[in-house]
Amino acid sequence: MRRLVTVALLCLFVVNAGASSAVPTEIVQFVFTSDSHFGLTRKAFRGQANVDAAIVNEALVATINALPSAAIPKDGGIGGGASVGSIDFVANAGDIANRSETTDTEQIQPASVSWTEFQRVYLQGVRLQNHEGQRSPVFVVPGNHDVSNAIGYHRPMVPATDPTSLIGIYNLMMRPNVPLTPASFSYPRDRVQTTRDIGGVHFIFLTVWPDSSERAWIARDLASIPANMPVMLVTHDQPDAEGKHFTNPAGLHDINATDKFENLLVDALDDGPTIEAPSVREQAGLERFLADHPNVTAYFHGNSNWNQFYDWTGPDQSLALHVFRVDSPMKGNFSANDETVMSFQLATIDMASRRMTVREVLWNAHRGAAGTEITWGASTTVALSPRPRVLPGGSARY
Repeated sequence: MRRLVTVALLCLFVVNAGASSAVPTEIVQFVFTSDSHFGLTRKAFRGQANVDAAIVNEALVATINALPSAAIPKDGGIGGGASVGSIDFVANAGDIANRSETTDTEQIQPASVSWTEFQRVYLQGVRLQNHEGQRSPVFVVPGNHDVSNAIGYHRPMVPATDPTSLIGIYNLMMRPNVPLTPASFSYPRDRVQTTRDIGGVHFIFLTVWPDSSERAWIARDLASIPANMPVMLVTHDQPDAEGKHFTNPAGLHDINATDKFENLLVDALDDGPTIEAPSVREQAGLERFLADHPNVTAYFHGNSNWNQFYDWTGPDQSLALHVFRVDSPMKGNFSANDETVMSFQLATIDMASRRMTVREVLWNAHRGAAGTEITWGASTTVALSPRPRVLPGGSARY
């Protein structure tokens, strides 16, 4: 059965619970969020101060669970005017556990505690159904905090390493016959590189960012995928990845307090010797790769968190990749100081028309007041056909 995936984004519009019909079963829908940061506290949330991440994320999940009965606005996008209905999966783009850094005044909880909280709040707490009436899965990729907890960081942490959240994500997503343990785990050998085919769309889930090693794996994976099948990347970092996330290009190429590289990616930063250097050459490698794989039509990420829909063209401006940046319930660029703009995204893909609508869901616009939990924010609809290659001067080659 051919189905669509819908992502919701549109101008402020309060949900009407009296929608007359659900989104048709030909539509596949998913929720996208990121940067849960268990272990942190929000300075303000629903009238309380210094609110633990577990409480904030519980409130977010409660809204996700209520989403099926909400009415989609008549915004010209896919499914407009219907109730949301079935949701096929929830995707979280990482930073499940905050780094367990320690200072003279603060100690962030270990990743093992944060992973236990995430399991309770998300893996056990999300109670949605897909179009087959089965419980909707939660898909997760590692963020930079999850990896740093596992391999170490240039500032003190207690414990110095704790791979619990990274191993938990790996076992959840990779489903190995023998689950990883701290004794058997080895980074970067054990990275999340996996796919799910849903409703005619090929979803690729990656660790942190598609570096050269992950691109080689993607190329092998895509060799068996029809050239016209839409492919979507779900990862933590934005396409213009931060220089500090690459491997230290200097000295012993290690993690140290002087150079401050995090060694999350296999590639040494080629743009300069410091973390302030841009990652232009590395981005150019990603751009060339994507230009050679035009059915990779969408890219979902967290890390730098606010709601944004944009096209990434690459340093050489040779392509136009549809990119979706999502907010964080704990560290949003804007929502950290204004809880009324906290949001996640609802996505809807229609394979019949080869279009996707992504809608922003403002889940705390009224600070939890009864009956006003969901307000619709921004929205966009994009084509999922293979991308044209952009030529110099802005013309397109199909």
